[in-house]
Amino acid sequence: MARVRYGARGEAEIAASRAKSANLPDIWSTGVVAVWETDPDVVAAVLPPPLKPGERPLVRANISKVDLPGYPLGAGSVAVAARHGGVEGWYPLVMPMTHERALTGGREVFGEPKKLGEVTVERDGLLVRAALARHGIAFVEVRGAVDRALPVPEPAVKTDFYFKFLPAVDGDGFDADPVLVHCTRNEKVRKLEHVTGDVVLRESMYDPVADLPVRRLVEITIGEKTTDQKGRVVERVSAHALLPYLHQRYDDPQQAFDGPPEGSV
Repeated sequence: MARVRYGARGEAEIAASRAKSANLPDIWSTGVVAVWETDPDVVAAVLPPPLKPGERPLVRANISKVDLPGYPLGAGSVAVAARHGGVEGWYPLVMPMTHERALTGGREVFGEPKKLGEVTVERDGLLVRAALARHGIAFVEVRGAVDRALPVPEPAVKTDFYFKFLPAVDGDGFDADPVLVHCTRNEKVRKLEHVTGDVVLRESMYDPVADLPVRRLVEITIGEKTTDQKGRVVERVSAHALLPYLHQRYDDPQQAFDGPPEGSV
């Protein structure tokens, strides 16, 4: 019988796939990062417990083009500074990706709030423009000009916080208790430049980052970096406490509460 591709894979195939994914070469990206201060009460409002606001009410927009061989990827995120216990990090609210492959892996494995979207990183001489867009709206746009080179920072470990969960089959809560994930990234930078410019936030009912206004622009940079990442579950969290934030993950909040069709078996 010819091989049935939907059929079960053997142990050797599974082991080879794991070994291949564990030994990936450095993959470099070119990205624009903008950091600004917003209103402290806004940051507090978007953080599900047990996360708490960081020392400063910071928002970070990260907009990158990733040099995957034969498979260029646009990847972005908008996150707020947060902490969990003694760990300082970032809580992403939305992570637009240009391909489904990056979207499904991050959502299903780590609980990342990834959505399909458009990611733009353009440079013409010293001029820089980067944007995140969905549903025809560029809800974050960073514009400016490179004015100087910056020292290349030492390799650093950075942490993002995610909540991994599945809405219940019957539309009532979750199938199991959600978990809080610490995702740690080892980041290496080979080039970094400072950009003088501004951040434009546009109204979008699907990605309401305009609710995180720019009160003081901290920094805009453009650089080349590579990262790897590992995640670990640090604790189970209260389903009751997380449920009011469930809409952050979906364009249509009703998606999370849809029950099975009437009369289904």
